[in-house]
Amino acid sequence: MKRKPMIAGNWKMHMTTKEARELVSGLLQEIGDVDTTAVDILVAPPYTALSAVKETLSGSPVLLAGQNMHWEEKGAFTGEISPLMLKEVGCTHVIIGHSERRQLFGETNETVNQKLKSAFSHGLAPILCVGESLEQREAGRTTSVIEEELEKGLNGLTTEQVQSMILAYEPIWAIGTGKTASPEQAEEVHAFIRKWLISKHGEAAAEKIRVLYGGSVKPENIEGLMAKENIDGGLVGGASLKADSFAQIVKRGS
Repeated sequence: MKRKPMIAGNWKMHMTTKEARELVSGLLQEIGDVDTTAVDILVAPPYTALSAVKETLSGSPVLLAGQNMHWEEKGAFTGEISPLMLKEVGCTHVIIGHSERRQLFGETNETVNQKLKSAFSHGLAPILCVGESLEQREAGRTTSVIEEELEKGLNGLTTEQVQSMILAYEPIWAIGTGKTASPEQAEEVHAFIRKWLISKHGEAAAEKIRVLYGGSVKPENIEGLMAKENIDGGLVGGASLKADSFAQIVKRGS
């Protein structure tokens, strides 16, 4: 079964509002000839630029995501953003459990699980990130780490919910390092994720779930990755900050 690919750009802590408008305007020009029925395109700007980006995207098929969110609708959570706030500015998706959130800001599989449940209850489609560190890979723990992240992260979710979400495999050792998992290394983990999903939620559901690859995705490597059976798109970091390189990834990856 061929799943519709998704190319998602995670801007991280980059782009002022003015820069964000310029980037999106440039992107829309670059992808003008892309058949958007054949690929989903998504951008995840910083919170301060979400409204401006939504406005600039008006009338285009490009989807908008938050980079993170709290699981509560409101409350005394200084510096956090709620699902209602993301919905209000036009987000349809939200990235949850990115390795930088886990490593730098203490997110756990348990908080990831709470956020996933909240995203579903508020009609936001989550993009759940999983992946291992270099130390874990070298210790032969890649699959056990990812299995634990899936097991605990998806705990209590229904098959219907799971099959409507997006997963992203991001080997931590390949994020921002210039190192990319080879298409074979990535496919091995993507196939493991698919097999795990089949065991927990059945083949029909597992076949519907898109699993993106993230970790130094570039125009030069996207085609090799997308040629693999279980790789359904890319979660792009640095290369999404330039309209031409992101557009090239979209074109070559769809």
